Amino acid sequence: MTVFGRREFISLCAAGVASADQALTRRVWEQRRPNVLERMQEVMGPLPVMKGFPSIDSGAEFDGGTYVRRHIRYEAEAGDWVPAWLLLPKTRRGRVPAVLCLHQTTRIGKDEPAGLGGKANLHYASELAARGYVTLAPDYPNFGEYSIDVYARGYVSATMKGIVNHMRAVDVLGRMPEVDSRRIGVCGHSLGGHNSLFVAAFDRRIRAVVTSCGFTSFAKYYHGDLTGWSHKGYMPRIASVYGKSPAKMPFDFPDVLSVIAPRPIFINAPTSDSNFDMSGVDDCVNAARKVYEGVYHAGRSIVVEHPESAHDFPPDVRGRAYEFLDARLR
Repeated sequence: MTVFGRREFISLCAAGVASADQALTRRVWEQRRPNVLERMQEVMGPLPVMKGFPSIDSGAEFDGGTYVRRHIRYEAEAGDWVPAWLLLPKTRRGRVPAVLCLHQTTRIGKDEPAGLGGKANLHYASELAARGYVTLAPDYPNFGEYSIDVYARGYVSATMKGIVNHMRAVDVLGRMPEVDSRRIGVCGHSLGGHNSLFVAAFDRRIRAVVTSCGFTSFAKYYHGDLTGWSHKGYMPRIASVYGKSPAKMPFDFPDVLSVIAPRPIFINAPTSDSNFDMSGVDDCVNAARKVYEGVYHAGRSIVVEHPESAHDFPPDVRGRAYEFLDARLR
């Protein structure tokens, strides 16, 4: 495999596809894509080999009106049971699409997207279930009911453990008789917004992504101060190996968006998000368009909206995000 540096990758994307000699062809990109995933793993730690199908423990069921909400646990790894809410629409015809719903940074974890508390604007698992999707909302490590020392299990980041758990959640959805495994998406806000991108980067079974308030370029994240990305809930190597320096990072979010291409991505990036600078989001999207458009002729598959709000997922944008999923998964 040909190895490319991150700066070479970004500069090629930014240069565009002006001539046949300089074009980012599919052949060149397919050589380059695995290297981007390798560079992500330099920071997150290696993606472990996952074998077999996770065991599932089903618990109590509750009436959600248009859907049934079931408490489940699935065994992501030996002895590691991830709590989750599974929402099943009552009215279904055959196999239906599914959406993995990832929560923000909130003590109640999965309960918020499931509509059991927190912010009403973040009840997307409940809203999508009411719309006819099977939805699955798991707890991220050390939120909700899920307590785990990921480092004692050999991980070098909680981010990679999240990716593993979320890929196993796709396993769960993909084997359900109610779900069409060819029509699985992911939706998340903030913590769930970037975790949606991370799992989609590593798992091509995910066919569409909605990410809300989930990223900006590392250079424009708090003026280049990556402290917020470097604690034990994320990726400690950002501090210990890369000195919290955007210039030293082996990957950035244009890379993450590009490895998802040509699969569709809907991005909610509010104008007044204090966490994720809007202009940095646009920088990332414009770089990734060189892959979406230049390689796959799929420029319309990456959509960004800038509502006039703070770090939130407003109802009108949320509605358009759901319509985006409808158009790609139904």
